[in-house]
Amino acid sequence: QVQLVESGGGLVQAGGSLRLSCSGSGRTSNSYPTGWFRQASGKEREFVGALSWSGSITYYADSVKGRFTISKDNAKNVMYLQMDSLKVEDTAVYYCAARNLGKQPTATASYTYWGQGTQVTVSS
Repeated sequence: QVQLVESGGGLVQAGGSLRLSCSGSGRTSNSYPTGWFRQASGKEREFVGALSWSGSITYYADSVKGRFTISKDNAKNVMYLQMDSLKVEDTAVYYCAARNLGKQPTATASYTYWGQGTQVTVSS
């Protein structure tokens, strides 16, 4: 059984920072979290960023490029999303997800397992 658990969300003022964590557990490589998505109220879930399967390449949505950074601790199977210079429009529920090898990293449909989400609220 694969389980992904996010943590680190909260309320922050615009211009501030937060770091989200995603811990994966399970006995297959499908438990390796590699993608971050978010869903604002009334909107569809959207891609935020992802790691390549090897972890050597990162992908980011244009809206967060230069402000968000993804990293991973392979030994602990924990993926992080460092969010700096936060904007009000970054307010959303953030999800981490795991995809199978060879799947397109920016596509929601590529991901098989999802965490429960963590709320990030940025105030003006």
